[in-house]
Amino acid sequence: MSGDRDAFGVLATQSLPRLVGTAGLILGRLDLAEDAAQESLVRAWRDLPSLRDPDRFEAWLYRVLVRACQDEARRARRLSMVELAAELPSTVGDPVAAMAERDAIGAGLRRLSLDQRTVLVLRYYLDLSYEEMALALDVPVGTVKSRVSRALPAMRAALEALERSDARQGRPA
Repeated sequence: MSGDRDAFGVLATQSLPRLVGTAGLILGRLDLAEDAAQESLVRAWRDLPSLRDPDRFEAWLYRVLVRACQDEARRARRLSMVELAAELPSTVGDPVAAMAERDAIGAGLRRLSLDQRTVLVLRYYLDLSYEEMALALDVPVGTVKSRVSRALPAMRAALEALERSDARQGRPA
């Protein structure tokens, strides 16, 4: 916070992979995710003096990232970018099953709104608490809870629709 570039460089280096992964899940495209993560670090450096509580740096950084993702999404819409490809890590031991799971989750996320994707990624990918999510999104905790409660059924419906579509086309679910 005192302007030490080397200290911020260490923080940035440690945070970048997680920022890119999070942005990738929110935006659904690795190239946009990398841009959003980079932009969030630039903004974080610029706005670091406004951080009131250094213990909340991570939540504050995710708030900066979410805003950068929203900006990237708007920019992508204006440029009519179409194809989304989520880069999702998987904990499944079987590589084929992991790929199928990643593809299904990515396809389901792509069917959701940006706000729905954002809350699901923050909650289930980053494992943030509702309070941390509220800080990251700069909204009340009740708003976060309602967004998550609406996003989960939307994700379930998206996955079920994809399963039905695959079944009609004769692909294994």
